[in-house]
Amino acid sequence: MTPPADRPGDEPGPDQASGAYRNEGIRTLLAMFEQGDPDEHQPLGKILQGLQESAFGVFLFVAILPSFIPIPGIGGAVSGPLVLLIGLQMLCGLSRPWVPGFIARRGPRRGTMHRFLGRIDRPLRRLDRMLKPRLPMLVWPLPARVFSGLLLVLVGILLSLPIPFTNYLFGFQLLLFALALIERDGALMLFNWIAAVAACVFFGLGSGQLASHAVDLFQRWSGGL
Repeated sequence: MTPPADRPGDEPGPDQASGAYRNEGIRTLLAMFEQGDPDEHQPLGKILQGLQESAFGVFLFVAILPSFIPIPGIGGAVSGPLVLLIGLQMLCGLSRPWVPGFIARRGPRRGTMHRFLGRIDRPLRRLDRMLKPRLPMLVWPLPARVFSGLLLVLVGILLSLPIPFTNYLFGFQLLLFALALIERDGALMLFNWIAAVAACVFFGLGSGQLASHAVDLFQRWSGGL
C-alpha cells in the first residue's frame, strides 16, 4: 500500500526518514478510499499493511462500518465479533493487530467507504481540527491499551446484543475510540473511557444482559476447546 501523503504543512522529520512512526492522521489515512473504482474491493490486510500505531484504530474504524447499516440485527452481528477481536488483542497487550486470513482477505468496497465518509464528512472535518497527539500516557502505554481493550470487549458485547436502537449509539462511540487511537489523542480517549463505562453500567449491568451474554460467550468458547 502506498504510504499516505503528509498533511499540509507537515515537514518530514528524522523519525519519518528512518521509517519510524509517522502521524497517520484520520484524513490522511482515509484519503486512500476517496479515489479509484467504487467497486474495487479493499482487503483488510492491504488496508492495515504498513501502518504502525494507527493500525488498531484503522482496524476498528473498518470493523464498525456494518453497525451503521439500518437493518436490525445485521450490524451488531458483524461488527460485534470484530470489535471483540480487537479488544481482546489490546487486552492481551499486542502492539499491532493480528488479523486471521479469512478476515484479512475480506473488506469493504471503495464505494462503500466513500459513501460512509460522505455521510460523516462534516463532523469528521471538525473533529480533525480538534484532535491532536496529546496525553500519550492514556493511549499507547501497556496499561492504557489493556484498559481500552477491556472496554472495547464490553462495548463489543453490547453491540452484539439485540438491544433496540443502540447500533448507531455504540457505533458512534466506537468511532470515537478509533479516532483516539488513530490520532493518539489521550484527551479523547479519556472521554471514551468515561462514556464506555457509563454505557456498560446503564445498558449492561443495569439490564443484566452484559454479564449473562459474557458468560454465554465464555461457555461457548470453552466448550469448543
